[in-house]
Amino acid sequence: MNSTEHRIEYERKELPAGLFKIGLVFFIIGLIVAVVGYFVDPTRSAFNNLIILMFLISVGLGSLFLVALEYIGGAVWSTPFRRITEFFAAVLFILPFFIIPVYFNIHDMFHWTHVEEVLKDKILSGKSAYLNEGFFTIRIVLFFAIWIFFYLILTRNSKKQDTTLDQSLTKKNIKISAIFMPFFGITLTLASIDWIMSLEPHWFSTIFGIYYFSGTILTALAVTTFMVVYLNEKGLLVKGLKRDHYYSLGALLFAFINFWAYIAFSQFLLIYYANLPEETYWFIARTEGSWVFVTILLGVVHFLVPYIGLLSQPSKMNPKRLKFMAVWILCAHLLDMYWLIMPTFSKDGAAFGWMELGYPLLAFGTIILVFYYFAKNKDLIPVGDPKLKRGIDFRL
Repeated sequence: MNSTEHRIEYERKELPAGLFKIGLVFFIIGLIVAVVGYFVDPTRSAFNNLIILMFLISVGLGSLFLVALEYIGGAVWSTPFRRITEFFAAVLFILPFFIIPVYFNIHDMFHWTHVEEVLKDKILSGKSAYLNEGFFTIRIVLFFAIWIFFYLILTRNSKKQDTTLDQSLTKKNIKISAIFMPFFGITLTLASIDWIMSLEPHWFSTIFGIYYFSGTILTALAVTTFMVVYLNEKGLLVKGLKRDHYYSLGALLFAFINFWAYIAFSQFLLIYYANLPEETYWFIARTEGSWVFVTILLGVVHFLVPYIGLLSQPSKMNPKRLKFMAVWILCAHLLDMYWLIMPTFSKDGAAFGWMELGYPLLAFGTIILVFYYFAKNKDLIPVGDPKLKRGIDFRL
Protein backbone atom coordinates (compact mmCIF):
# COMPACT_ATOMS: atom_id res chain seq x y z
CA MET A 1 0.00 0.00 0.00
CA ASN A 2 1.32 3.44 -0.98
CA SER A 3 0.58 6.58 0.98
CA THR A 4 1.67 9.61 -1.01
CA GLU A 5 0.00 11.97 1.44
CA HIS A 6 2.52 11.07 4.11
CA ARG A 7 5.33 10.58 1.57
CA ILE A 8 5.90 7.05 2.78
CA GLU A 9 7.41 4.51 0.41
CA TYR A 10 5.74 1.25 1.28
CA GLU A 11 4.23 -1.52 -0.82
CA ARG A 12 2.46 -4.52 0.61
CA LYS A 13 4.16 -7.75 -0.50
CA GLU A 14 3.81 -11.46 0.11
CA LEU A 15 5.62 -12.90 3.09
CA PRO A 16 8.47 -15.30 2.25
CA ALA A 17 7.09 -18.80 1.67
CA GLY A 18 10.12 -20.21 3.47
CA LEU A 19 8.92 -18.62 6.70
CA PHE A 20 5.73 -20.67 6.62
CA LYS A 21 7.57 -23.87 5.71
CA ILE A 22 10.03 -23.52 8.59
CA GLY A 23 7.22 -22.83 11.02
CA LEU A 24 5.19 -25.79 9.76
CA VAL A 25 8.13 -28.22 10.01
CA PHE A 26 8.93 -27.07 13.55
CA PHE A 27 5.28 -27.29 14.55
CA ILE A 28 4.71 -30.78 13.14
CA ILE A 29 7.86 -32.22 14.73
CA GLY A 30 7.04 -30.56 18.06
CA LEU A 31 3.42 -31.71 17.96
CA ILE A 32 4.45 -35.31 17.28
CA VAL A 33 6.86 -35.18 20.22
CA ALA A 34 4.14 -33.72 22.46
CA VAL A 35 1.56 -36.36 21.53
CA VAL A 36 4.02 -39.23 21.91
CA GLY A 37 5.28 -37.72 25.15
CA TYR A 38 1.86 -37.80 26.77
CA PHE A 39 1.64 -41.52 26.01
CA VAL A 40 5.17 -42.32 27.20
CA ASP A 41 5.44 -40.10 30.31
CA PRO A 42 2.44 -37.79 30.78
CA THR A 43 3.82 -36.03 33.87
CA ARG A 44 7.17 -35.18 32.30
CA SER A 45 5.38 -34.09 29.15
CA ALA A 46 3.09 -31.86 31.19
CA PHE A 47 6.08 -30.13 32.80
CA ASN A 48 7.58 -29.52 29.36
CA ASN A 49 4.20 -28.25 28.23
CA LEU A 50 4.21 -25.80 31.13
CA ILE A 51 7.67 -24.56 30.14
CA ILE A 52 6.57 -23.59 26.65
CA LEU A 53 3.26 -22.21 27.97
CA MET A 54 5.19 -19.70 30.10
CA PHE A 55 7.50 -19.03 27.15
CA LEU A 56 4.55 -18.31 24.84
CA ILE A 57 2.96 -16.05 27.46
CA SER A 58 6.19 -14.05 27.42
CA VAL A 59 5.96 -13.69 23.64
CA GLY A 60 2.24 -12.84 23.46
CA LEU A 61 1.67 -10.79 26.58
CA GLY A 62 5.11 -9.19 26.41
CA SER A 63 4.39 -8.03 22.87
CA LEU A 64 1.05 -6.56 23.93
CA PHE A 65 2.89 -4.71 26.69
CA LEU A 66 5.29 -3.20 24.14
CA VAL A 67 2.35 -2.04 22.02
CA ALA A 68 0.72 -0.38 25.03
CA LEU A 69 4.02 1.09 26.17
CA GLU A 70 4.51 2.81 22.83
CA TYR A 71 1.12 4.48 23.09
CA ILE A 72 1.60 5.61 26.67
CA GLY A 73 5.16 6.82 26.12
CA GLY A 74 4.32 8.54 22.85
CA ALA A 75 7.30 6.79 21.27
CA VAL A 76 8.03 7.66 17.68
CA TRP A 77 11.00 5.49 16.66
CA SER A 78 9.11 2.23 17.27
CA THR A 79 5.98 3.16 15.29
CA PRO A 80 7.20 1.51 12.04
CA PHE A 81 7.62 -1.75 13.98
CA ARG A 82 4.41 -1.70 16.04
CA ARG A 83 2.41 -3.81 13.62
CA ILE A 84 5.05 -6.57 13.89
CA THR A 85 4.64 -6.54 17.65
CA GLU A 86 0.86 -6.63 17.28
CA PHE A 87 1.11 -9.77 15.15
CA PHE A 88 3.24 -11.48 17.80
CA ALA A 89 0.74 -10.48 20.49
CA ALA A 90 -1.78 -12.68 18.66
CA VAL A 91 0.00 -15.65 20.27
CA LEU A 92 -2.38 -14.94 23.16
CA PHE A 93 -5.14 -16.65 21.17
CA ILE A 94 -3.45 -20.05 21.19
CA LEU A 95 -2.48 -20.08 24.89
CA PRO A 96 -5.65 -21.94 25.99
CA PHE A 97 -4.58 -24.92 23.86
CA PHE A 98 -1.36 -25.16 25.88
CA ILE A 99 -2.93 -24.75 29.31
CA ILE A 100 -5.45 -27.57 28.77
CA PRO A 101 -2.87 -30.44 28.92
CA VAL A 102 -1.33 -28.85 32.01
CA TYR A 103 -4.73 -28.48 33.64
CA PHE A 104 -5.60 -32.15 33.12
CA ASN A 105 -2.32 -33.14 34.81
CA ILE A 106 -2.69 -30.65 37.64
CA HIS A 107 -2.68 -33.29 40.39
CA ASP A 108 0.64 -34.71 39.20
CA MET A 109 2.27 -31.28 39.06
CA PHE A 110 0.91 -29.18 41.93
CA HIS A 111 1.19 -30.56 45.45
CA TRP A 112 -1.42 -28.14 46.82
CA THR A 113 -4.18 -29.80 44.75
CA HIS A 114 -4.17 -32.80 47.11
CA VAL A 115 -6.69 -31.83 49.78
CA GLU A 116 -5.62 -34.53 52.21
CA GLU A 117 -2.02 -33.24 52.11
CA VAL A 118 -3.15 -29.64 52.57
CA LEU A 119 -5.10 -30.53 55.69
CA LYS A 120 -1.98 -32.05 57.24
CA ASP A 121 0.22 -29.07 56.34
CA LYS A 122 -0.14 -25.85 58.32
CA ILE A 123 1.53 -23.70 55.65
CA LEU A 124 -0.57 -25.08 52.80
CA SER A 125 -3.72 -24.79 54.88
CA GLY A 126 -2.95 -21.11 55.37
CA LYS A 127 -2.62 -20.66 51.62
CA SER A 128 -5.67 -22.77 50.71
CA ALA A 129 -7.95 -19.74 50.29
CA TYR A 130 -5.84 -18.81 47.26
CA LEU A 131 -4.35 -22.15 46.23
CA ASN A 132 -7.39 -24.28 45.50
CA GLU A 133 -8.59 -25.77 42.25
CA GLY A 134 -11.77 -23.74 41.99
CA PHE A 135 -10.12 -20.33 42.36
CA PHE A 136 -7.17 -21.53 40.25
CA THR A 137 -9.55 -22.33 37.37
CA ILE A 138 -11.31 -18.99 37.71
CA ARG A 139 -7.99 -17.16 37.53
CA ILE A 140 -6.96 -19.06 34.39
CA VAL A 141 -10.15 -18.05 32.58
CA LEU A 142 -9.93 -14.50 33.89
CA PHE A 143 -6.31 -14.03 32.80
CA PHE A 144 -6.97 -15.17 29.24
CA ALA A 145 -10.16 -13.11 29.00
CA ILE A 146 -8.40 -9.92 30.15
CA TRP A 147 -5.43 -10.40 27.84
CA ILE A 148 -7.48 -11.16 24.74
CA PHE A 149 -9.96 -8.37 25.52
CA PHE A 150 -7.25 -5.71 25.56
CA TYR A 151 -5.55 -7.23 22.51
CA LEU A 152 -8.77 -7.02 20.48
CA ILE A 153 -9.44 -3.41 21.41
CA LEU A 154 -5.91 -2.11 20.84
CA THR A 155 -5.35 -3.92 17.55
CA ARG A 156 -8.84 -3.13 16.25
CA ASN A 157 -8.25 0.60 16.66
CA SER A 158 -4.75 0.31 15.19
CA LYS A 159 -5.94 -1.50 12.06
CA LYS A 160 -9.00 0.75 11.70
CA GLN A 161 -6.68 3.74 11.59
CA ASP A 162 -5.02 2.32 8.47
CA THR A 163 -8.14 3.06 6.45
CA THR A 164 -9.73 5.98 8.29
CA LEU A 165 -6.55 7.92 9.19
CA ASP A 166 -8.50 8.99 12.28
CA GLN A 167 -5.99 10.45 14.74
CA SER A 168 -8.48 10.20 17.59
CA LEU A 169 -7.95 6.42 17.53
CA THR A 170 -4.41 7.01 18.77
CA LYS A 171 -5.78 8.99 21.72
CA LYS A 172 -8.26 6.19 22.46
CA ASN A 173 -5.48 3.61 22.43
CA ILE A 174 -3.42 5.76 24.78
CA LYS A 175 -6.27 5.71 27.31
CA ILE A 176 -6.88 1.98 26.80
CA SER A 177 -3.16 1.27 27.23
CA ALA A 178 -3.12 3.22 30.50
CA ILE A 179 -6.01 1.07 31.77
CA PHE A 180 -4.27 -2.10 30.53
CA MET A 181 -1.01 -1.50 32.40
CA PRO A 182 -2.21 -2.28 35.94
CA PHE A 183 -4.10 -5.31 34.63
CA PHE A 184 -0.91 -6.42 32.90
CA GLY A 185 1.21 -6.09 36.03
CA ILE A 186 -1.27 -7.89 38.28
CA THR A 187 -2.15 -10.74 35.90
CA LEU A 188 1.44 -11.37 34.82
CA THR A 189 2.57 -11.54 38.45
CA LEU A 190 -0.28 -13.83 39.48
CA ALA A 191 0.26 -16.07 36.45
CA SER A 192 3.94 -16.49 37.37
CA ILE A 193 2.95 -17.29 40.96
CA ASP A 194 0.18 -19.71 39.93
CA TRP A 195 1.99 -21.64 37.24
CA ILE A 196 5.61 -21.52 38.40
CA MET A 197 6.07 -20.52 42.03
CA SER A 198 3.19 -22.69 43.30
CA LEU A 199 4.97 -25.77 41.96
CA GLU A 200 6.88 -25.45 45.24
CA PRO A 201 4.04 -24.13 47.42
CA HIS A 202 6.14 -23.82 50.58
CA TRP A 203 8.58 -21.47 48.86
CA PHE A 204 7.95 -17.82 48.17
CA SER A 205 9.74 -14.81 46.76
CA THR A 206 8.37 -11.28 46.80
CA ILE A 207 10.46 -10.44 43.74
CA PHE A 208 9.39 -13.38 41.59
CA GLY A 209 6.83 -11.43 39.55
CA ILE A 210 9.47 -8.86 38.56
CA TYR A 211 11.87 -11.69 37.69
CA TYR A 212 9.38 -13.20 35.26
CA PHE A 213 8.50 -9.73 33.93
CA SER A 214 12.14 -9.00 33.05
CA GLY A 215 12.43 -12.21 31.03
CA THR A 216 9.04 -11.62 29.42
CA ILE A 217 9.87 -8.17 28.06
CA LEU A 218 13.30 -9.34 26.92
CA THR A 219 11.66 -12.20 25.02
CA ALA A 220 9.10 -9.92 23.36
CA LEU A 221 11.87 -7.54 22.32
CA ALA A 222 13.88 -10.44 20.91
CA VAL A 223 11.11 -11.79 18.65
CA THR A 224 10.32 -8.27 17.46
CA THR A 225 13.98 -7.49 16.77
CA PHE A 226 14.55 -10.68 14.79
CA MET A 227 11.46 -10.25 12.64
CA VAL A 228 12.06 -6.54 12.02
CA VAL A 229 15.60 -7.17 10.80
CA TYR A 230 14.55 -10.24 8.79
CA LEU A 231 11.64 -8.52 7.03
CA ASN A 232 13.62 -5.34 6.41
CA GLU A 233 16.41 -7.36 4.78
CA LYS A 234 13.76 -8.93 2.53
CA GLY A 235 12.55 -5.47 1.52
CA LEU A 236 9.11 -5.99 3.06
CA LEU A 237 9.08 -3.05 5.47
CA VAL A 238 8.88 0.65 4.75
CA LYS A 239 11.82 2.32 3.03
CA GLY A 240 13.89 4.71 5.10
CA LEU A 241 14.70 2.56 8.12
CA LYS A 242 18.26 3.17 9.23
CA ARG A 243 20.77 1.67 11.61
CA ASP A 244 19.48 4.17 14.18
CA HIS A 245 16.31 2.09 14.44
CA TYR A 246 18.36 -1.07 14.86
CA TYR A 247 20.40 0.62 17.56
CA SER A 248 17.27 1.42 19.57
CA LEU A 249 16.20 -2.22 19.45
CA GLY A 250 19.71 -3.40 20.36
CA ALA A 251 19.96 -0.91 23.20
CA LEU A 252 16.66 -2.11 24.67
CA LEU A 253 17.79 -5.72 24.44
CA PHE A 254 21.02 -4.81 26.21
CA ALA A 255 19.14 -2.87 28.90
CA PHE A 256 16.79 -5.73 29.72
CA ILE A 257 19.62 -8.26 29.71
CA ASN A 258 21.16 -6.23 32.52
CA PHE A 259 17.79 -5.76 34.21
CA TRP A 260 17.14 -9.52 34.22
CA ALA A 261 20.59 -10.16 35.71
CA TYR A 262 20.04 -7.48 38.35
CA ILE A 263 16.68 -8.93 39.42
CA ALA A 264 17.99 -12.51 39.34
CA PHE A 265 20.97 -11.62 41.53
CA SER A 266 18.82 -9.50 43.85
CA GLN A 267 16.43 -12.40 44.42
CA PHE A 268 19.32 -14.73 45.17
CA LEU A 269 21.14 -12.24 47.42
CA LEU A 270 18.07 -11.42 49.52
CA ILE A 271 17.33 -15.09 50.14
CA TYR A 272 21.01 -15.91 50.75
CA TYR A 273 21.41 -13.06 53.23
CA ALA A 274 18.23 -13.88 55.17
CA ASN A 275 19.21 -17.56 55.22
CA LEU A 276 15.70 -18.78 56.08
CA PRO A 277 15.19 -22.53 55.52
CA GLU A 278 11.75 -22.00 53.91
CA GLU A 279 13.40 -19.81 51.27
CA THR A 280 16.89 -21.25 50.77
CA TYR A 281 15.82 -24.82 49.96
CA TRP A 282 14.56 -23.70 46.54
CA PHE A 283 18.03 -22.47 45.53
CA ILE A 284 19.77 -25.39 47.22
CA ALA A 285 17.81 -27.79 45.00
CA ARG A 286 19.21 -25.96 41.96
CA THR A 287 22.80 -26.18 43.15
CA GLU A 288 22.90 -29.91 43.88
CA GLY A 289 23.75 -32.73 41.51
CA SER A 290 23.67 -31.95 37.81
CA TRP A 291 21.38 -28.96 38.43
CA VAL A 292 24.41 -26.91 39.47
CA PHE A 293 25.68 -27.09 35.88
CA VAL A 294 22.33 -25.84 34.58
CA THR A 295 22.46 -22.97 37.07
CA ILE A 296 25.94 -21.96 35.93
CA LEU A 297 24.95 -22.41 32.30
CA LEU A 298 21.95 -20.12 32.81
CA GLY A 299 24.17 -17.31 34.06
CA VAL A 300 26.47 -17.68 31.06
CA VAL A 301 23.76 -18.09 28.43
CA HIS A 302 21.23 -15.59 29.76
CA PHE A 303 23.63 -12.84 30.80
CA LEU A 304 27.33 -13.17 29.99
CA VAL A 305 27.09 -14.06 26.29
CA PRO A 306 24.37 -11.55 25.30
CA TYR A 307 26.01 -8.88 27.47
CA ILE A 308 29.30 -9.23 25.60
CA GLY A 309 27.53 -9.71 22.27
CA LEU A 310 25.62 -6.41 22.53
CA LEU A 311 28.05 -4.36 24.61
CA SER A 312 29.57 -2.20 21.86
CA GLN A 313 27.65 0.41 19.92
CA PRO A 314 28.35 -1.16 16.48
CA SER A 315 27.02 -4.52 17.70
CA LYS A 316 23.67 -2.92 18.49
CA MET A 317 23.42 -1.76 14.88
CA ASN A 318 24.68 -4.88 13.12
CA PRO A 319 21.77 -6.77 11.47
CA LYS A 320 23.46 -10.19 11.60
CA ARG A 321 24.50 -9.71 15.21
CA LEU A 322 21.00 -8.60 16.19
CA LYS A 323 19.34 -11.61 14.56
CA PHE A 324 21.78 -14.02 16.17
CA MET A 325 21.46 -12.46 19.61
CA ALA A 326 17.65 -12.36 19.32
CA VAL A 327 17.51 -16.11 18.71
CA TRP A 328 20.09 -16.66 21.46
CA ILE A 329 17.98 -14.68 23.94
CA LEU A 330 14.88 -16.68 23.04
CA CYS A 331 16.74 -19.91 23.72
CA ALA A 332 18.08 -18.41 26.97
CA HIS A 333 14.53 -17.64 28.13
CA LEU A 334 13.52 -21.22 27.38
CA LEU A 335 16.46 -22.38 29.48
CA ASP A 336 15.32 -20.02 32.24
CA MET A 337 11.82 -21.52 32.21
CA TYR A 338 13.36 -25.00 32.28
CA TRP A 339 15.50 -24.01 35.29
CA LEU A 340 12.48 -22.62 37.11
CA ILE A 341 10.05 -25.46 36.42
CA MET A 342 11.78 -28.79 35.76
CA PRO A 343 13.53 -29.26 39.17
CA THR A 344 10.09 -29.89 40.65
CA PHE A 345 9.74 -32.91 38.39
CA SER A 346 13.34 -34.13 38.41
CA LYS A 347 14.76 -33.44 41.86
CA ASP A 348 17.68 -35.87 41.55
CA GLY A 349 19.23 -34.22 38.51
CA ALA A 350 18.55 -32.35 35.29
CA ALA A 351 16.20 -34.24 32.98
CA PHE A 352 17.12 -33.83 29.35
CA GLY A 353 16.01 -35.90 26.37
CA TRP A 354 13.94 -35.92 23.23
CA MET A 355 10.97 -34.29 24.97
CA GLU A 356 13.07 -31.33 26.07
CA LEU A 357 14.25 -30.93 22.47
CA GLY A 358 10.87 -31.40 20.83
CA TYR A 359 8.77 -28.98 22.85
CA PRO A 360 10.88 -25.88 21.99
CA LEU A 361 10.35 -26.74 18.31
CA LEU A 362 6.62 -26.75 18.97
CA ALA A 363 6.90 -23.34 20.62
CA PHE A 364 8.95 -21.78 17.82
CA GLY A 365 6.75 -23.37 15.16
CA THR A 366 3.63 -22.01 16.85
CA ILE A 367 5.05 -18.48 17.05
CA ILE A 368 6.07 -18.49 13.38
CA LEU A 369 2.74 -19.88 12.16
CA VAL A 370 0.71 -17.44 14.26
CA PHE A 371 2.77 -14.54 12.94
CA TYR A 372 2.43 -15.78 9.35
CA TYR A 373 -1.35 -16.26 9.65
CA PHE A 374 -2.00 -12.82 11.11
CA ALA A 375 0.53 -10.98 8.91
CA LYS A 376 -0.31 -12.65 5.59
CA ASN A 377 -1.85 -10.18 3.12
CA LYS A 378 -1.76 -7.46 5.79
CA ASP A 379 0.17 -4.21 5.97
CA LEU A 380 3.32 -4.82 7.98
CA ILE A 381 3.40 -1.21 9.17
CA PRO A 382 0.63 0.98 10.66
CA VAL A 383 0.15 3.04 7.49
CA GLY A 384 -2.48 5.30 9.04
CA ASP A 385 -0.63 6.19 12.23
CA PRO A 386 0.09 9.94 12.41
CA LYS A 387 3.49 9.22 13.99
CA LEU A 388 4.67 6.90 11.20
CA LYS A 389 6.49 9.51 9.10
CA ARG A 390 8.33 10.84 12.13
CA GLY A 391 9.15 7.29 13.12
CA ILE A 392 10.74 6.58 9.75
CA ASP A 393 12.70 9.84 9.88
CA PHE A 394 13.90 9.12 13.42
CA ARG A 395 17.61 9.67 13.93
CA LEU A 396 19.73 9.45 17.05
